[in-house]
Amino acid sequence: MDATTTPTLSNRDRTVLRAIADGRCQVSGGCGMTLVIDGLCYADQFAGSRLTGAGLVAVPGPAPEPARLTSTGLALLAAA
Repeated sequence: MDATTTPTLSNRDRTVLRAIADGRCQVSGGCGMTLVIDGLCYADQFAGSRLTGAGLVAVPGPAPEPARLTSTGLALLAAA
């Protein structure tokens, strides 16, 4: 994502970003992108890949780890 592009976020995406900012999410990138919120697999199986691809969530390693917002993700969430 370049500096002139602002991703359009749905309410669902903003909610996921808030959950990540609150430290409630685990993510792994082993086989596809797995996003777990409050211990449960997130029903939108493409959300992790979509938010990572938009540069809002840090790219995870293969093992589950706490999800982290990028500086762009933090700024976009603060502006919402």
